[in-house]
Amino acid sequence: MNNKITVIEGPTPEFEKLEEVNVPGTVHAWLNGILEGPYLYDLAHTTVRTFDGQKLLDRCHNAWNQKQPMFLEYKDMAGLKVEAQIVAARADEVEEGDVLHLWVRWSEEEEPDFPDEDTSLDADWGDEDIPF
Repeated sequence: MNNKITVIEGPTPEFEKLEEVNVPGTVHAWLNGILEGPYLYDLAHTTVRTFDGQKLLDRCHNAWNQKQPMFLEYKDMAGLKVEAQIVAARADEVEEGDVLHLWVRWSEEEEPDFPDEDTSLDADWGDEDIPF
């Protein structure tokens, strides 16, 4: 079964973590039930450009109808392959072409740990020789 949507070219998708998921009456509150399970996940939203958004949406629906998970596969900033489980999807047409709105499970471990702007990445070796 083909249960992956792969980002082949283009930049790493930008994920927007949704903080208001647990607030009743919000647009994303209905997704809270999907996130129930043995692990706690947050929810993130991303939008990816595609040639045929409806076809990809149909693939998601087919996987979910067969009780299979659907994943978004992409390369992170370091070029490594990463998968995020898709919990909801919506196809849309914009002026530039088709896009797919994806809501994915997001855990804190999956977030990139970039250094703060105040953190210096320069090593201070002083006057000593490098030990290797």
